[in-house]
Amino acid sequence: MVKKKRNTPDKPKGPIDAVTIAMSSNASPGPVRSVKQTVSHPTGPKSLTDRAPAEITRRDWTIPLLTLMMVFTPGLGVPNEEMLQDTLKSVIASFATLIAALIFFWQQRNRREALRWHGIMVLPIALMLYALIGMTWAHTYLSGVEAIRWFIFSLIVWLGLNTITRDKFHLIAAGIHWGAVLAALWTALQFWFDFKYFPQGPNPASTFVNRNFYAEYAACTIPFSIFLLYRARSISQICIHAFTAAFVVVTIFMTGTRGALTATWLQLLVLLPLIGFLYRKQLPFSLWNSERRILAIGIYMSTLIGLSLINSGNPLIASENKGNPVSAINRAFARTGSISTNDYSLGVRFIMWKATINIIQKRPWSGVGAGSWEADLPLYQAEGSQLETDYYVHNEFLQLLAEYGLTGWLFLLLLFSYLIVAAWRTLRAQDADSLAEAPIRAIALTSLLALFIVSNVGFPWRMASTGAMFAFCLAVLAASDGRLYRTSIWGCMRMNWRPALSQFGAVITMMCLALAAYITQQAAECERKIVKATKIALTISASGDYANPKWDKSKAEMLQLIKEGIDINPHYRKITPMVADELAKWGDWKNATWVWESVVSSRPYVVAIMSNVARGYATLGNIDKALVYLERSKRIQPKAPSVRSLEVVLLSRSGKESKALDLAREAIDLKIYDHDLVNAAFVLAWRAGDFQFALKTLDIRMKEWPTTRVLGLLQLGNLYTTGLKDSGKAFESFKTAMDATSPDQRQSLLPQIPPVYWPKLGFGHITPVMPNQTSSTKK
Repeated sequence: MVKKKRNTPDKPKGPIDAVTIAMSSNASPGPVRSVKQTVSHPTGPKSLTDRAPAEITRRDWTIPLLTLMMVFTPGLGVPNEEMLQDTLKSVIASFATLIAALIFFWQQRNRREALRWHGIMVLPIALMLYALIGMTWAHTYLSGVEAIRWFIFSLIVWLGLNTITRDKFHLIAAGIHWGAVLAALWTALQFWFDFKYFPQGPNPASTFVNRNFYAEYAACTIPFSIFLLYRARSISQICIHAFTAAFVVVTIFMTGTRGALTATWLQLLVLLPLIGFLYRKQLPFSLWNSERRILAIGIYMSTLIGLSLINSGNPLIASENKGNPVSAINRAFARTGSISTNDYSLGVRFIMWKATINIIQKRPWSGVGAGSWEADLPLYQAEGSQLETDYYVHNEFLQLLAEYGLTGWLFLLLLFSYLIVAAWRTLRAQDADSLAEAPIRAIALTSLLALFIVSNVGFPWRMASTGAMFAFCLAVLAASDGRLYRTSIWGCMRMNWRPALSQFGAVITMMCLALAAYITQQAAECERKIVKATKIALTISASGDYANPKWDKSKAEMLQLIKEGIDINPHYRKITPMVADELAKWGDWKNATWVWESVVSSRPYVVAIMSNVARGYATLGNIDKALVYLERSKRIQPKAPSVRSLEVVLLSRSGKESKALDLAREAIDLKIYDHDLVNAAFVLAWRAGDFQFALKTLDIRMKEWPTTRVLGLLQLGNLYTTGLKDSGKAFESFKTAMDATSPDQRQSLLPQIPPVYWPKLGFGHITPVMPNQTSSTKK
C-alpha cells in the first residue's frame, strides 16, 4: 500500500528573498538590533551609537501632507489669466510645506531625542543665505524671491530626511505619480479635444502655461511611475499602474519638447529596465506569474502605442504641422529627429548661454546676485546683440554660476560629488540592508538625472512642481544614508534636540505662514490688476477702432488698474510693458512713457525699454529727456538695433536729417537695424531724393516683415509716381497691392493711391477724394 503524502507548504530552499522584507507593507525600516548589538556593514562595524536617529513614524502627518502637495501642485491650475499658473503652484507648495512643518514641530514639542541632519542640507541653505545677503547689493526683489525658494526647498529636504522611511517611500512615489497623471489628463484633453479650461501659451501645456514646463516636469516623474508598477502585486494594481504610467509618457510625446523627450527615451530604453534587472530580487514584480507579466507588458505597450496614434484635434497644433494631422508618436519622433545645432530655438539659447558665460568670466567669485541674471544680462551681451525677451538662461547650471559665483561653483561641485558617491554606493550594494535600499535610491537618482538633462535647456528648478520633486529626491537619498551608513560630517548625523527648539520652530513657522498669506494676497491682487489691464488694452487694440470715444471708460479703468498694480509690485516686467506698447499704438505716449519708466526703475539695463521711453519723450517734444535715455542706452549697447534706430529718429527730429540718413545707411550696411530704423531710413531717403536707397529699404522691410508688404507696395507705387517718374512700375505696384488684398478691403486702399490710377484698377466710377496727405509719405 502506497503511503499518502501529506500536502505541506513548500519550504524555502535558501535564504528568504529580500523582497519579502524590503517591499512588504508591514516591513520595518531595517533589521531590529539590540542595544549592544553590532552588525557587519559596508563602511565598517556599526552600532546604535554611531548611526543617525530613526525616522519619525508615530502619528506623523508630514509625509501624507507632502504627498498631497505633490498631487495638487501640478494637477491644479488657474482657470483664467488673472493669476500666473506657477504663482498658484508656488502658493500650494509653500503653504503645504509650512503647514507640514508646523504640525511636525507641534507633534515634537516635548521631544528630547536627537533628530537627523545631513551634509546635503548645507547646499540649499548656502544658496538661501547668499540670496539674503544679495538683497543688500544685488536686485533686492529678485534676490528675495530666490531666498524664499531655497528656504522652502531646504525645509522639504529636512522634513523628508526625518520622516521618509523605506516603507513610506511608496507614498511619496504615489503622490508624484498621481500628480503627473492628473496633469497628464489635462494635457491629453488639450491635445485631442482643444480643451480650453486652463489658459496656456504653446499647446498642450496642462496647467503649466507652456508645454515645455509640463514636459520637463513629467519626464522627471517617470521613475516613480515605473517603481509603482514594479512593486504592484494584485492584477488590479498592475492594470492601473501600467496604464497610467504609459499614459504620462504619451502626453510627453504630445508636447514634442526635445529635452524632455531625450530624458524620456534614456529612462525607458536604458535606465529603468536596467534598474528592474539589477534589483529584480528586491522588487515584487519578480514574483509575478506569466499571466501578470503578459498583462503588465501588454497594457503598457498597447496604451503607449494605441493612444500615441490618435490624431490631435487642436487647431493650434495642426497649424504648427502646416495643417496636416499629427499624432503624439509622430510628434515625438519628428521633434526628436529635429534636434540640431541649426535649430532656431537652440540658436536663441546659444546667444543667452554665450552672454551668461561672459558673466561667469567677468564675475567668477561674486556672481551678479541671486535672480539678477535677467536684470544684468544686457551689460554682458556681445556688442550689437540684443536679447531681452527671456527671463532665464534656459540652462540651470550656467544661471547658477552666473548668479551665485563661488557659492554656485561649490554647490554644483559638492552636489555632483555627493550624487556620484551615492550612485556608486547603490551599485555596489551587497549586504541585505543596502540591497533593500537600492531600488528606491536608484529611482531617486534616475529622476535627478532626468532633471539634470532637462535643466540643460530649460529652467525646471524654478518651477514649483519640479523644484519640490528635486528636494524630495535629495531627501530620499539623505534618509537612506541615515539608515545605511555611519554618521559623518558629509553624511547623515545626529542633531541634538530639545522642546525649546520645537517651540521656536513652531513660532517661526507660524510667522512664515502669516508672511506667506500676505505675499499671496498681494501677488494675487497685483497680478489680477495688471493682467486685467493688459486684457482691456489688447481688447481695445483688437477692435481696430481704439480712437472711438466708446473706449474712454475702459481706458480710464485700464490706467487705474495698471497704476494700482505697479504700486503694489513694480517688478512684473513680463506683463506691464504690454500695456505701454498698446498705449503707444493708440498715440497715448504720455501714459505709455510712465509705464515704461516704471519698468526701467526695476530693470535699469534693458535697452529696448529705455529706447521706448526715449521715443515717448521725443514724441512728447521733450528731446532733452529723450537724449538722456539715448545716452544711457548707448553706454550699454551702442550697436543694438533699437539704439541705432532711436538715434536715427532723434537726429531726424532734431533737424539733423543728413546725419540721421548717414547713420541709417551705415546701420543697414552693417545689418544692424530693426523695423523702426528701416521705416525712418525710407522716409529720410525719400526726402533727401536718394530714391535708390529708399527702394532698398522698402525691399528689406517687405522681405523681413511680410505683414508690411501691402503698405510697402503702396509706398513703392507712390515713390515711382512722384520720385522716379515711372508710371508703368507705379501701376504695377498698386495692382500688386490690390491683388494681395481681399476684395472687401480694396476700396480702403484708394486714399493712398493717386486718382489717376483708379480707373485702371477698376474704380473709375468712384469720385476721387484726395486726402490732405497720404500715409505713404509718412513714417
